[in-house]
Amino acid sequence: MSAHNLAAPATSFLANIPSPPQGVWYIGPVPLRAYALCIIAGIVVAILWGDRRWQARGGRKGVVTDIAVFAVPFGLVGGRLYHVATDWYKYFGPGRNPLDALKIWEGGLGIWGAVALGAVGAWIGCRRRGVPLAAFADAIAPALITAQAIGRLGNWFNQELYGSPTSVPWGLEIYRRVNEDGMVDQNYGRAVDQGAPLAVVHPTFLYELLWNLLVAVLVVWADRRFRMGRGRVFALYVAGYTAGRVWIEMMRTDAATHLLGIRINVFTSLVVFALAVIYLLVVRGKREDPERLRGRPLPGDDDYDEEPGAAGSGGATRVDAENRDDEPDAAKSEPAQPDEAQPDEAKSEPAESGDAEPDEKAAASKPADEKADRPKETSAATSEKSSEDSDRDE
Repeated sequence: MSAHNLAAPATSFLANIPSPPQGVWYIGPVPLRAYALCIIAGIVVAILWGDRRWQARGGRKGVVTDIAVFAVPFGLVGGRLYHVATDWYKYFGPGRNPLDALKIWEGGLGIWGAVALGAVGAWIGCRRRGVPLAAFADAIAPALITAQAIGRLGNWFNQELYGSPTSVPWGLEIYRRVNEDGMVDQNYGRAVDQGAPLAVVHPTFLYELLWNLLVAVLVVWADRRFRMGRGRVFALYVAGYTAGRVWIEMMRTDAATHLLGIRINVFTSLVVFALAVIYLLVVRGKREDPERLRGRPLPGDDDYDEEPGAAGSGGATRVDAENRDDEPDAAKSEPAQPDEAQPDEAKSEPAESGDAEPDEKAAASKPADEKADRPKETSAATSEKSSEDSDRDE
C-alpha cells in the first residue's frame, strides 16, 4: 500500500468536524436541552471563579453569589429582549407566533442585552451588599467571558451560528434532522444520515469560543501585570470581545437583521468597542482599597456581629444588648431619688458639732464631689441611717 493511500483516510478524517446528532434528550416526558445545560454550566463557572477572584481582591466570600441572584435573571431577560428586538421578524408578522419569543430554551440570547440588563441586576445586588459595582465587574470579567465560551457549545448542539461553506480541514458538518413525525426539525429532531451532511461550513461558534478563551487569558494577565481596577478590567474584556466579534460576525451566514447591507451586530460591536477603549484611556487611578470591597455584613456572615454599625443589619441592637447583659447589677440600678422624695421622718436636723462622733466628723469633712461619685443607697436604707443618727442626737 502506497503512502498516498495511507494518507487518504487520515485526510478524510480531518476534513470536517461532526455536529452532534441531536440537541435534545428526553427523560420520560421531560426534555433535556444541551443549549440550556451549556448556559447553566457557564453561569456556574462564572460564579465559582468570580467568587475566588473577588476574595483575592479583598472581598467577602459569597458576595458574588448574592449579586448573581439579581444579575443572572436580569441578564437572561436582557439577552432575550435584545434577540427578539433585532430578529423580530422571526416572531411577529404573517405566519409567526409571538409566543415563540418566550421560548428561550430554543436559543436566541443577545450578549449585548445580557450584559446591559445584567449590569442593572448587578448594580442592585452591589447596593444591597454595599460594594462598588466597578470593582465587582473587574473581578468577574474573565469568568464572564469564559462563561460565554462555554455557552457557545450550545450553538454547536443546535447546529446554529455557522458560516459559509468551506473546504478547510476544520469545517463543520451540518446534518438534516427530523422529529418523530418525520418533519424537519433542527432543534428537536435527530440526524437521519450523518454520512451525508447537508453542508460543510465554517464553525463560527468555535471561532468565537476560542477567541473568548484567549481574551480571558489576556484579561487575567493584564490584571495581574498592571493591577487594574475601577472598571478597567471589565472595559478590557469588552474591548477584546467586541474586536473579535466584528470579524466573526461578518463570517456568519445565518439569518439576521441588516443595516446598510451589514449585520446589525457588527455596528453594535464597533460602537461598544469604541466606548470601551475610551473608558480605558480616560479612567485612571489605583485599584480599590480592599476594605471597600468588604461591604456591609448580612446575617450569615462571619463578622455580622462584629460590625454593629452596619445599616439595616441589626448588628448594633444585638451587640449592645449582649454588652448590657454583661454589666454589673449595680451599674444597671437606677439612682436614688433626691432627698425631697424621701419620707419626712428620714429628714433629721444635723447634730451639733460638739455632739458628733469622730467618725461622723470625718465623714462630714469629705468633699461633696467624692460623695457624689459613690452610688446612692435606696430610700429605705437612707431612712434607717437617718433614724440612727437622730437617736444618737437625742
